[in-house]
Amino acid sequence: MFNRFRDLFSQGKKGIGIELAPERINIAQLRKQGQGFKVTALYSHDVPEGIFDGGQITDSVALAELIEAALAQSKIKAEHVATAVPMREAIIRIIPIPAELDDNELRDMVLNHEAGLYLPYPREEVDLDYQKLGFFVDEDGIEKVQVLLVATRREVTDMYIDTFKLAGLKLDVLEINSFALIRTIKEQLRQFTPQEAAVLVDIEFDSTEIAIIVEGVPQFSRTVPIGTFQLQSALSRAMNLPPSRNTELLQGMTIPSTQPDGDHTGATGINPGMAALLRVLGELADELRRSIDFYLNQSDNLEVAQLLLAGPGGGIGQLDEFFTQRLSLPTTQVDPVTALSLEVDEEIPSVRRPGLGTVLGLGLREV
Repeated sequence: MFNRFRDLFSQGKKGIGIELAPERINIAQLRKQGQGFKVTALYSHDVPEGIFDGGQITDSVALAELIEAALAQSKIKAEHVATAVPMREAIIRIIPIPAELDDNELRDMVLNHEAGLYLPYPREEVDLDYQKLGFFVDEDGIEKVQVLLVATRREVTDMYIDTFKLAGLKLDVLEINSFALIRTIKEQLRQFTPQEAAVLVDIEFDSTEIAIIVEGVPQFSRTVPIGTFQLQSALSRAMNLPPSRNTELLQGMTIPSTQPDGDHTGATGINPGMAALLRVLGELADELRRSIDFYLNQSDNLEVAQLLLAGPGGGIGQLDEFFTQRLSLPTTQVDPVTALSLEVDEEIPSVRRPGLGTVLGLGLREV
């Protein structure tokens, strides 16, 4: 049913945001303070191997126990929370609908007629939500409204709802992680014109989620199977270190500001570990270029203005300079603490800040 998607675009009740990822659980609680926000709680809890597989929850009982443990250790008391499913689990489409329809007619048109045209699954197997965006006149002179349609498979929605229920928590909000991240950086996105696109590059544990955003709305999305685990693994192999899910070694790296001559991978003149890391980053840069070119080839009068690096891999030292040079596009690392003018009791290292965009966006939904 439509309402099982937990009011994707509505305002949630007061509570906290919990981000579930294959390697960690992030928890954030914010409260309104003057014209800004204060972080009252921020906690991260490790997730062992075997809880997720391919980005999907495979052991909801164990994950629920980890959520309870994380809340207990962080001394956070909560009953109502917000969380998000990965963008790879979502179908996001912008569809045109006749503007003369009233709200009830629009709802029926979107959910019972149009949605089925855009879904790779039977309509009864998905949960849907939608949001009206803006009006436009099509090439035939007919006024229409753009509608943002979001869907996930019901089995995915159920898994998240059941996991939090097992942890004794009620989900007020279940949304897509890229939407939470966009909420965190919405002021930064407002600097771009309707003819300028921003590319959100969310480098997570086992994948990178790419979202091309125009006027604050994702127009194109793609998931690439390269994340911090793949980067860490390449680094460990080259340095003859045992494989590890811990990416502290990766977080301590700084990418060379200038690439060596010759091979794109930088295999000359630098140590084997950095050469291996640069090779995988080069593969990610190539996938980014393919995604950007694919989208621009289908879009008229649009240019990419900036790449925005987020996620736990987005804070790697000088990674923004690497992509700027490799793709010839301005690139910056997302800093949600600065973007939201957050007051924090303890300083958050710059390398960690891009990885907090999603959980802070979830916390904002609950303020």
